[in-house]
Amino acid sequence: MVGYDKKKEKLSQYYFAFAGGLSGFITRAICQPLDVLKIRFQLQVEPISNQPVSKYRSVFQAVNLILKEEGIKAFWKGHIPAQFLSVSYGVVQFWAFEILSKEAHKHQLPKSLSPVVNFSSGFIAGTLATVVSFPFDVIRTRLVAQSEQIRIYHGFLHCAQSLIKKEGPLVMFRGLWPTVLQIGPHAGVQFMCYKFFNDLYKLMADSSNTTFSNSLVSGSLAGLCAKTSVYPFDLVKKRLQIQGFEEGRAMFGKTFHCNGMKDCLFRIYQTEGPTGFFKGLQPSLIKAICASALHFSTYEMIIKLISHIKDQEFQDV
Repeated sequence: MVGYDKKKEKLSQYYFAFAGGLSGFITRAICQPLDVLKIRFQLQVEPISNQPVSKYRSVFQAVNLILKEEGIKAFWKGHIPAQFLSVSYGVVQFWAFEILSKEAHKHQLPKSLSPVVNFSSGFIAGTLATVVSFPFDVIRTRLVAQSEQIRIYHGFLHCAQSLIKKEGPLVMFRGLWPTVLQIGPHAGVQFMCYKFFNDLYKLMADSSNTTFSNSLVSGSLAGLCAKTSVYPFDLVKKRLQIQGFEEGRAMFGKTFHCNGMKDCLFRIYQTEGPTGFFKGLQPSLIKAICASALHFSTYEMIIKLISHIKDQEFQDV
């Protein structure tokens, strides 16, 4: 159901936006703890190892330490801006992808170009969604990054007001360039792989319908492929978003200073080595697999439900 389908021609584009936003909300509510873990690992300058200098050494150790120091609520730090981020991103991404897929279908391109069409549509949709939702990403990162012992921001609105007042409005788009470099290809690969695995699953199951299990499996594999391909840019984005926030990071070990994407890439390599670009990859992949599976499967099911309701209304007329 993701992408052009004759069965969806009767649906308004607003339904695609609604389904995308709702699927984003559900996915975020379930996957938020994994996002907190991922960000904590990404922002740690020290190695992710059993060395005494490292605050977070493994996924299980980090979970236990966060529970001990900050309580279970810490896993939902920044959840409100994260929901704004996920909902706005989901609305724009799925709406744009559906519109672009429909326009591409009008040109009757050969089937062999389907991967190119899916990648290009996903790339554009992901880029648009990133620009619209990015300020919420900055706020979410700041709230997750601060410790309970040194709280600089007291909630979503206070964080937004403080950032604009102290660092200027442009701070809301700090790290946008590496994010676009990351999310554009990420979304392109994600949609391309989802459509590929979805079609492959249907071929193996000898079915023309997309089932819940199909979309779960296809979504998880698409998330794995997409996240692995662009992960270093995600880490750079997070490092840029916390520049000027050293006070709130005092309890987490060394602070990291950089000026722009190129400088950030150079300093990570210089101080942390090549493996520094993949800090937090493990929880990030777990989150990407879960989030992508949930995002696509819930979107598919919501669109199916809306289509069923519309069919019933048409029959009753």
